[in-house]
Amino acid sequence: MTEHTQSPPLSPAAQKFVLHWGEMGTRWGINRTVAQIHALLFVSPHPLPADEIAVILAVARSNVSTSLRELQGWRIVRVVHVLGDRRDHFDCTKDVFEIFRIVSEERKRREIDPTLKLLAECVQEIKIHPTKDTYTLARLESMLDFLSAMTGLFEEVVRMPDAALKGVVKLRGKVITLLGTGRKKAG
Repeated sequence: MTEHTQSPPLSPAAQKFVLHWGEMGTRWGINRTVAQIHALLFVSPHPLPADEIAVILAVARSNVSTSLRELQGWRIVRVVHVLGDRRDHFDCTKDVFEIFRIVSEERKRREIDPTLKLLAECVQEIKIHPTKDTYTLARLESMLDFLSAMTGLFEEVVRMPDAALKGVVKLRGKVITLLGTGRKKAG
C-alpha cells in the first residue's frame, strides 16, 4: 500500500511524451488511449486511480477502464491499493528493460507463436499430401527455419540478466565488426 496524493497537472514535457507515445502506439497497432495511459503511468511518480487518469487525459472513464484492462492483459500495468483511498489505483513497470521483456514476450506469444504453429502445419500438410508445389514447400520451410532461429535468439536475449543485456545494447554495431558481415559494401 502507498499513501495517496493528488496528481499535479502534467508538465509540458510529460504532456509531450504522453501525446507522442499515443501516436507511436497507433503506429505499433496499439489503441492511442491505451498507449497514452501507459505513458502517463510511466511518468507518474505515484499510482493513479482511473477517474484521475480520465480527467488528466480528457477521455471517457469507460475508455480508461477498457484501456487499463488491456494494459493489465499485457502485464505492464497492475492494480495497487493506496492507504486511505478505497479506489483501485494503477501503476506500471518503470524499468525500461523489464517493459522491453514483457512487451516482447507478449508480442511473441500473440503474433510469432501462432505464425510458427501455422507454418509448421503447412509444411507438414505439404509433406503428408505431396503435391508438385515444391516451391511453396521450400519457401515455407525457409520462413519456418528463420522464425525458429530468431525465436531462439529472442529467448536468449529476453532471459539475459539486466547487466548482460545492457552490455549487448552497448555493443550494437560492434558485433558486426567482430563477426564480419559476410557482405561487401557497394561502392
